[in-house]
Amino acid sequence: MAHSHEAHHHERPRDLTRNQELVLTTLNNAEAPLSAYDILDKLRDEGLRAPLQVYRALEKLIEHGLAHRLESLNAFVCCADANCHGRASGTAAFAICSNCGRVDEFADPEVTARLAAWAGETGFALERTTIELRGRCAECRGAE
Repeated sequence: MAHSHEAHHHERPRDLTRNQELVLTTLNNAEAPLSAYDILDKLRDEGLRAPLQVYRALEKLIEHGLAHRLESLNAFVCCADANCHGRASGTAAFAICSNCGRVDEFADPEVTARLAAWAGETGFALERTTIELRGRCAECRGAE
């Protein structure tokens, strides 16, 4: 089960295309992270026929800070932070349960600051940081 995004309300850009709105709604209603092909399968009845349509929509949603790509899963989730920390700081962190698939998004200012300090000390031009933690969520651990 994915992290619930119902309590998070982003101000949606007014210039989202129909495809971007469809993809965002699909991600927001998903029970787990979705691959681009999962999204395409869910939106075939809405007229989306090509993976490129989904990838273009996802690219714009990520650019607007409304979605994230989970690198290790090659899947996408809706941004769960109404303050769009990912877009503002370039840092997004996810705890992914390897048992049930739950994904919790979080931000830690101390981690962000330490990574920025390291980048500054080494001259590394930090553009974006995605941290993915793999393990078992409290609910799955409690069920054992």
